[in-house]
Amino acid sequence: MIRGSLVALVTPMLESGAIDWQALDDLVDWHLECGTHGIVPVGTTGESATLIVSEHLKVIEATVERVKGRVPVVAGTGANATAEAIELTRHGKSAGADACLVVTPYYNKPTQEGLYRHYSAITDAVDIPIVLYNVPPRTACDMSADTVARLAPNENIIGIKEACGDAKRIEEIRQLVPDDFILLSGEDAQTLDMMRDGAVGTISVTANVAPQLMAQFCEQFLAGNVEQAEAIDAKLQPIHEILFVETSPTPSKWALNIMGRIESGIRLPLIQLSNQHRQEVRNRLNEVGLLG
Repeated sequence: MIRGSLVALVTPMLESGAIDWQALDDLVDWHLECGTHGIVPVGTTGESATLIVSEHLKVIEATVERVKGRVPVVAGTGANATAEAIELTRHGKSAGADACLVVTPYYNKPTQEGLYRHYSAITDAVDIPIVLYNVPPRTACDMSADTVARLAPNENIIGIKEACGDAKRIEEIRQLVPDDFILLSGEDAQTLDMMRDGAVGTISVTANVAPQLMAQFCEQFLAGNVEQAEAIDAKLQPIHEILFVETSPTPSKWALNIMGRIESGIRLPLIQLSNQHRQEVRNRLNEVGLLG
């Protein structure tokens, strides 16, 4: 079930920084209407690093409750302490998430053996499907293809979101893991190349602002309509680029604000999009018809 366009959902906030629970419900409804294939709350784009634990858990609960089983919910439950990741993952299971997305431990810079033991400890403690998440530009930790292959036989580890910046890493992993191991892109601009090399979808930042286009892109590729997928991808590339002009999710939240979907709240140390980039974001959204 975990394939296609899964949105790395922003956590909508009021100007005060408080979570906007109504906007969260509304975003989930919008994604379901637009054909998004899965919801990923409280990942990097969901500002997991700025939420306190009680908020983190409540966002997962609220998302699961709103989705009501219509698409998979893959809850972000990673942490830099293994014990905390276990507790978050336990809560993800108790909240009813279909799977958990567990990022490599940030800041600690563990060895490959440390990564293996970290994920093994989580799966020993919690019986829920786990999607590994490798994003070294954020974590200062790069999980090698060999370590992924070492973890792949664990029946609770079902796949990986790969965001190392090298699209060919997907091909390297594919050669080492079973055919049913789920490979997902974590780099919107590289998703087409990753799907050519074996990925079955993406956990996407761009899906926050262009959910229908991202869903159509994945559907066309997975149906074998590669030329149609390439045409949609070409249309989306300027959006992929501009949504990373500053640290994500800053551009995505500002885009959603001008689209009328959320207020402009974001939490320190993240701040609202700089004035110098706002017009270009607006221009690119206009070009693909996202501002009506």
